[in-house]
Amino acid sequence: MTTTENTSAPAFRYSAVTFDCSDPAAMAHFWGEALGLPVAFSTDDFYLLGGKDGAAGLGFNRLADYRRPTWPDPAQEKQAHIDLGTDDLDAAEARLLALGATKPDFQPDPDRWRVLLDPAGHPFCVSTVA
Repeated sequence: MTTTENTSAPAFRYSAVTFDCSDPAAMAHFWGEALGLPVAFSTDDFYLLGGKDGAAGLGFNRLADYRRPTWPDPAQEKQAHIDLGTDDLDAAEARLLALGATKPDFQPDPDRWRVLLDPAGHPFCVSTVA
């Protein structure tokens, strides 16, 4: 791919990924505890974690008709997911479950990674694989 320099084009930087959900406060609490990120901004319908000093953040937006993903059933696709790295898969899973994650019965490769669901049903993976 070839890029051309255009001095009139705005510069972009990655700022956040935002997930739709029914309860942004609950999602911010879960992910804030899991990742050690503070709330940078909030309203009744939106929370942003991290995102200070130019660092990328994680947002949660209230969607009135939000429907939980049904992974692994494709009836309501997951759309996106977060991957977390850890040195101790069992300890990481236990901590995330204690924070409110749930573990679906289907696990594609539980010796390499675990699939968990956040409080809004978004699947995310925890792995020791770099």
